[in-house]
Amino acid sequence: MVNAPDSESAARQARGLAIGLHLNLDRGAPVGMGFPREWRTLDGGLDGSRVGALPADVVEAEAEAQLERLERLLGQAATHLDVHKHLHRHPQVLEGLSRVARRAGLPVRSIDADMRGALRARGVATNDHFVGESGATAYWTPERFAQALAALPAEGITEWMCHPGHLPELVTTRYAAQREVELATFVDARTREALERAGVSPTDYRVLSEDRLTRA
Repeated sequence: MVNAPDSESAARQARGLAIGLHLNLDRGAPVGMGFPREWRTLDGGLDGSRVGALPADVVEAEAEAQLERLERLLGQAATHLDVHKHLHRHPQVLEGLSRVARRAGLPVRSIDADMRGALRARGVATNDHFVGESGATAYWTPERFAQALAALPAEGITEWMCHPGHLPELVTTRYAAQREVELATFVDARTREALERAGVSPTDYRVLSEDRLTRA
């Protein structure tokens, strides 16, 4: 998230990787200078409780500003767009985000069939399937990974949403210790072996950008 306190250091570590914009409309300061005052909190920040009512034009401008900041920090093009807390479930957010995606020629992560259809109707490429969740306990354990892998559709691009990482020194989110469990799951040699047996190839959103016209 490019309006997070550590965004600059995170970008330095991530250069060269396939990175998309994780649009944040939930909290922190807006990146766009013209973000309307009436849609901010009392301290001038983003107000996640009112996102569903944000005009599409406001979403579009802020998404554009955050995308520009991401690409400036990384020194490279973004691979796709997605939204913190899946707030593009709201129609106006989806519309504003889609405008930016079309101009940039970038795919957008979808989380269900309705969103997938809405994006494709707007000429925006998106993944074919989606799996993953977050909660009080780590979602991706070796057992759940194996179950999800067995249930994957035979064809298409699947977004595998996960939150692997290390427990931060300062815990500011409910999903913290769970990251260590997910990290252990994904770096386990058995996980790669299971992917190979299933004939599943890890990829990133650039594959959708390259094949955008046929998938949109």
